Amino acid sequence: MDEVAGAIADPVRREILLMLRDEPLSAGQIADRFAISRPAVSRHLRVLREAGLVRDTAEGRRRVYALVTAPLDELAGWLEQLTRPSGWQHHFDALETEVYRTRRERRTTARRDHSQEESA
Repeated sequence: MDEVAGAIADPVRREILLMLRDEPLSAGQIADRFAISRPAVSRHLRVLREAGLVRDTAEGRRRVYALVTAPLDELAGWLEQLTRPSGWQHHFDALETEVYRTRRERRTTARRDHSQEESA
């Protein structure tokens, strides 16, 4: 997970992943979309490949890169833990529900008692 997080920490690498989301691209096609040198793009692609986020295949003299999303699953699961309510939050939610239910029952009981007093 740390290698994946490190790989996506760079905005150029995140942009490359977004580009590959739609279709596999050659290294040259990727490099043409950036204002940085081809060797710099090549280094970014190597980091992504080593993290398992892209795979490359040879097509003649070209290297074609494709997105691999499976390594993101562990990171996504960890991030989900951060956004999910904590155990205490569930307890507080249950307490709030119980408070509202008790208030509603008391109002209902008070109305019923008041109606019975008026009819007596």
